[in-house]
Amino acid sequence: METYVIRALNFIYPLMEKPALKLVNLKVESGEFITICGKSGCGKSTLLRHLKTVLTPHGTQSGEILFHGKSLAECDQRTQASQIGFVLQSPDNQIVTDQVWHELAFGLESLGFDNQTIRLRVAEMASFFGIQTWFMKNVTELSGGQKQLLNLASIMAMQPSVLILDEPTSQLDPIAAADFLETVKKINRELGTTVIITEQRLEEVLPMSDRVIVMDEGEIIVDDTPQKAGERLKAMQHHMFLAMPSPMQIYAGVENDLPCPITVRDGRKWLDTLVSEKPVFAGPALDADRATPERHFQQHIAATGIPDATNNPVVIQLKDVWFKYEKDLPDVVKDVSMQIHKGQFYCIVGGNGTGKTTTLSIISGILKPYRGRVLLNGQESSKKSNQERFVNNLGVLPQNPQALFVKKTVELDLYEMLSGMKLSQEQKTEKVKAIASLAELDGLLSMHPYDLSGGEQQRAALAKVLLLEPKILLLDEPTKGLDGYFKIKLAGILKKLNATGVTVVMVSHDIEFCARYADVCAMFFEGGIVTSNTPQAFFSGNSFYTTAANRMARHLFPDAVTIEDVIKECRKSLCQTIS
Repeated sequence: METYVIRALNFIYPLMEKPALKLVNLKVESGEFITICGKSGCGKSTLLRHLKTVLTPHGTQSGEILFHGKSLAECDQRTQASQIGFVLQSPDNQIVTDQVWHELAFGLESLGFDNQTIRLRVAEMASFFGIQTWFMKNVTELSGGQKQLLNLASIMAMQPSVLILDEPTSQLDPIAAADFLETVKKINRELGTTVIITEQRLEEVLPMSDRVIVMDEGEIIVDDTPQKAGERLKAMQHHMFLAMPSPMQIYAGVENDLPCPITVRDGRKWLDTLVSEKPVFAGPALDADRATPERHFQQHIAATGIPDATNNPVVIQLKDVWFKYEKDLPDVVKDVSMQIHKGQFYCIVGGNGTGKTTTLSIISGILKPYRGRVLLNGQESSKKSNQERFVNNLGVLPQNPQALFVKKTVELDLYEMLSGMKLSQEQKTEKVKAIASLAELDGLLSMHPYDLSGGEQQRAALAKVLLLEPKILLLDEPTKGLDGYFKIKLAGILKKLNATGVTVVMVSHDIEFCARYADVCAMFFEGGIVTSNTPQAFFSGNSFYTTAANRMARHLFPDAVTIEDVIKECRKSLCQTIS
């Protein structure tokens, strides 16, 4: 039986001419695991929000949505609340009580269940999700991964027939994200719950999926199995192929006639077969000479000739820095010392709650350490005024981009950043026009910032920060919600800034992005830096905290970290075999 049937669904946001959804037709069978992906703003989140009427955005809608054979509009709110579970991007946006066990019971209490049933369901969910050890904690004490797991457990306590997740791992570190998705897979496999999920991280979620749906400009352009979806995107030369799992991209980069791998395990087998069978060809990748965003980026870097930033002067220096949020609380940052050079792209990685974001706030001067020194361009940061720190000096992109939005439209928000500058109206217009084009915001300027998708909000917030022309750019999870295409564009923007002497410090859970584009990667653990090195040296020695490409190929090519590294080594190996 179908869980959902969607027929000719169209939707247009208020004051917008372009539809967000165009003639969407989709059937979701009971028990299926479906992944919906696509470029930021393609309509993924808008589609998901139409699957539960209380979340449906305001606008003009036509078409039909059936839930278990009945019009969704006719399903009462109690039925939808209990049968349609929905997990949002931000864990904090969904938590409504103060303690873990209260949160687990809240939905059941709202539905009017008796105390005995509530106690049984809460105990069952706590056991299923492994929550027993933090059952009595305050939710403020939980990590991001724990909060998202609590949201999931609270929904599953109501025993929904369908679970809808809108980029649920966007704020989680790689290990917590993998654990969360494995739990979602377990729910689908063991409870038979239908799962519909949107994700930008496809490495983990694609192998779990029965079907992959790719959207573009509000339409469904691909609806197939993961393997066939990847093949179709590659044949279409579509930018979403850049978001496919690393094994699929590596496979596409080496001409061969073997079956396409999807998982790291399958990729290792494919590599072993590729090398052992000694193919009689080792030509260039089918797409090697095509105009892809990745190729354009690599050409730009080669043409620019960005120098080694370690020869440049130190612009950020932390010396023996300690920080705690309250006197009686434990230290969050412990004895951190680091040096960052002018024009360097410095990435900070690590698990949730290890002190990364706190350290970024210390560098910006928003937080002040109780011990140690913070130097900007050799001067004590604490002795600088806010104007000296931020005007044409520091630019900060926070983890939540909504924190930067203060106006009713994106365009007004961009102009707001220039309000204190001595520029003519014509100069301001030129600057806003240029930055809107760079961040691909041209068609979004009249929209309210809160009506944008997560990825679009991230681009709009970045555009606001870049308008200040900072010399030091502090970015907290800038790739969150971005599609593979715009990640490459973002990398190009940041590398161009590096080439002009702008220093970029980025906190990120996006291992693949850091490995491909950073100059230096540093890992935080328990409030301190445990190691820092070039991406190749940093990631090639790790077992779990590394790229999918490295996990797939390190038994043959231990120093290969990125997709391009593995493709290069494969071609080299095949050429040597033939010669």
